[in-house]
Amino acid sequence: MSDKNTQPTFFSLGVAVEITHALFEMGITHTFAIQELTLPIALEGRDLIGQARTGMGKTYGFGVPLLDRVFDSADIEELDGTCRALVVVPTRELAVQVGDDLARAAKYTPIQVRTIYGGRPIEEQTQLLKSGADVVVGTPGRLLDLYHRNILALDRVAILVLDEADEMLDLGFFPDVEKLMSALTHEHQTMLFSATMPGAVLSLARTFLHQPVHIRAEQTDTSATHASTQQIVFASHRMDKPSCIARILQAKDRGRTIIFTRTKRSAAELAEDLAARGFSVGAVHGDLNQQAREASLEAFRAQAIDILVATDVAARGIDIDDVTHVINYQTPDDPMTYVHRIGRTGRAGHSGTAVTLVGYDELNKWKNIDDELELGIGEPPQWFSTSPELFAALNIPDDATDQVGSAKRVFGARISARSMGNRGSSRGQRSARSGRVGKAGRAQRSSGREQSSRSRHRSRPTQRFQD
Repeated sequence: MSDKNTQPTFFSLGVAVEITHALFEMGITHTFAIQELTLPIALEGRDLIGQARTGMGKTYGFGVPLLDRVFDSADIEELDGTCRALVVVPTRELAVQVGDDLARAAKYTPIQVRTIYGGRPIEEQTQLLKSGADVVVGTPGRLLDLYHRNILALDRVAILVLDEADEMLDLGFFPDVEKLMSALTHEHQTMLFSATMPGAVLSLARTFLHQPVHIRAEQTDTSATHASTQQIVFASHRMDKPSCIARILQAKDRGRTIIFTRTKRSAAELAEDLAARGFSVGAVHGDLNQQAREASLEAFRAQAIDILVATDVAARGIDIDDVTHVINYQTPDDPMTYVHRIGRTGRAGHSGTAVTLVGYDELNKWKNIDDELELGIGEPPQWFSTSPELFAALNIPDDATDQVGSAKRVFGARISARSMGNRGSSRGQRSARSGRVGKAGRAQRSSGREQSSRSRHRSRPTQRFQD
């Protein structure tokens, strides 16, 4: 992709000055490729399919034209606090991320953006919708529930967006998505965004979209992974993986880091292990309540912590441009999961490092990923936490050790009782090392607005361009 400063600006493509001003305050002026290509078509109200790799600006690719049209388009009814645009996303965390992004871009407009998802009291979200919701971002299950309760009205929705449609397919949300789309029997614009285009997504597009324009931000032979991401892969013994992680986290150029695990238990155990070694770490996985998950994500965004241990589903909404390292503590189950994981680094023009620790029982799984994505990495070398090759590959200081400071607590996490069973002797060994041996119970840690405020006669550049 070319340097972003050679790309056209949002203003030059005809976006309302109220929106471009808000973007400017966030340091956003020039478009990325997917935004440049989708904006003129989306602003005309046409159906489209936008395809680009994760981290390449898809959110504002649909979000900016959506806000612009809701704010001032002749074919969309005046705002009255009922939904004019609906954005459907696969996970709670992604709903929060997209909702926040749209709300910031709508700062100087009267548009009210509401975020709806499971894990929060439905009464609270009912009141939120009743207080006024021009743009609603949400997960399929909760949106469908509110629709069936006659709380979320869809009869005046002018724009529908499906974000990360391929992930909704993977997570089994498509039946709910189809029900939501079927509820929109009136004429409306539909935009579907996806990193990949599996058969079910194409079938959905053929069924519900009207003559959509298919836009790809890359050439058809573009690699599924970012060229700006260095990929380091090595075989690691299961018992040595925590020590390897501890040393990788001491790399000289490391900033914010996301560590992916396959299971909730692995995420909880690894987060506890790293905290016991003195690292500032938070966790995001399904055994944490929504409040704890959101607290960890917010602390990570605010750099109160610089390490986040997460499972795949829980981490779908982590959209932070300057993550320097992604670490696969366990080899992903399939190639697309690998792409999504390492796509959390090397985003928006930044460089990044992706490290994958392949267990000896995961070698066949890695071979499948390497072959299908045509990475050309081949059989990974066998390294240990003390291997000079590991230190050299990741710029780790020679004096890096297992412990970096006094033991800490995992940020904000109260781990559910069911996740605490049968943790094994390794936890006792870690507690002994950190001087925190105690009763098993100690492991459970407390961790309608007025329409006169909206004018359609505002300045505009002359060029129009279940969860």
